[in-house]
Amino acid sequence: MARESVAPTKSNLLRVRERLATAEEGYELLEQKREILVMELMRHVEQVKLLERDLDKRIATAYPAFKRMLITAGRERAASISRNIRYSFDIREKRVSLAGLTLPALEVKLPRAELKYSPANSFAECDETVLEFFELLRILTELAALRTIVWTLARELRKTQRRVNALEKMVIPTARETKKYIEAALEEKDRDAFFSAKLLKRKAGKE
Repeated sequence: MARESVAPTKSNLLRVRERLATAEEGYELLEQKREILVMELMRHVEQVKLLERDLDKRIATAYPAFKRMLITAGRERAASISRNIRYSFDIREKRVSLAGLTLPALEVKLPRAELKYSPANSFAECDETVLEFFELLRILTELAALRTIVWTLARELRKTQRRVNALEKMVIPTARETKKYIEAALEEKDRDAFFSAKLLKRKAGKE
């Protein structure tokens, strides 16, 4: 195992011990953070899966409704009706707090679904299509907002995992090896000093 190239002194031993304690404490905190991020990510991924199922179901009803409307009204009339339909959407960034983090997310406010054309010039299929696609749009905006959080959580998890790995496989082992090396070297110096002192004492006694 690699160790730092430092002189085996008491001051360096103190510094290495402090650095090791800080690294071990940081590792524990990051490991806790990683576990929380994993749980939050899994929870939000499950929500994404549920919305994706809802999306598939809505697509399966919205596009057939659109086709029925085109068959009933005709493409030209459908295009004429759609020219007068205008909606405004409020899309903005917001911040959400998750796992002790403040994450960017999307907030989308949909307008209320209204039939903005003359009933005399439309068909029931037109109403059905508008309502189907409004519901489809609602699911899509919820899914986009949720996926934004999932992507951010995934990025934060990868970053945290890299830090955990660096501490676990490099920083902490290196500090431990350096600490052991300095402690062993200092013990060896103390033994040498002890035996030297003993020899000097014996010589002094003989004289």
